[in-house]
Amino acid sequence: MMNLKEVNNNPYLLEFIKQAEKKLAVLQYTSHGLDHCNLVADRARTVAKEINLGEREQEIAAIAGFSHDFGNFLSRTYHNYLGAVTFQQLFKDDFPPNEMASLMQAIANHDKDEMEFTDPVSAVLVLADKSDVRRSRVTVKDKKLIASDIHNRVNYATNASKLGIDKADKIITLSLEIDTNFVPIIEYFEIFTDRMVYCRKAAQYLGYRFSLVINNFKLL
Repeated sequence: MMNLKEVNNNPYLLEFIKQAEKKLAVLQYTSHGLDHCNLVADRARTVAKEINLGEREQEIAAIAGFSHDFGNFLSRTYHNYLGAVTFQQLFKDDFPPNEMASLMQAIANHDKDEMEFTDPVSAVLVLADKSDVRRSRVTVKDKKLIASDIHNRVNYATNASKLGIDKADKIITLSLEIDTNFVPIIEYFEIFTDRMVYCRKAAQYLGYRFSLVINNFKLL
């Protein structure tokens, strides 16, 4: 059975991720390159392990985490759907049907709140992806340009982000440290409210509650 190491050595997938990063850099979006892919893969594996998914599901979650954003090289608007279909074309002979379905669902659903969760890997990927908020994702160097875009401002102002899992109380907590001298906390909610709602749905599907803590203050 194919593992993450084999997937992330695929030359087509690596090139598609590279091209996605170039395209989004031109649009002055936050980084969606290898750094983000690897972080989401690691975080997805950790979440899957912490909520007691099996070892193979942990591996599938990590593979979905690494592969979820490469569809941006074709289109930002439909990158999740294009990524899912292209992943199937790249690896159609490498996974059994049930694993391929799980991977395609996770990639397709990570960015849209259009379907109910039916697979834990999809829910895990949402939590792993949406929790990656940090200064190092900002690709723009000019402080004036950073200040002019709310997505860049919020990411730039985020000094730390951590996804914690309390198995005893069944709570998944996203903890952020935000520099309020750079942005007011309300700006985080202006752009991330939909994402936090999606995280709450994902956590609920997994049997957990979702909590948001910013600067040691519990907001959700």
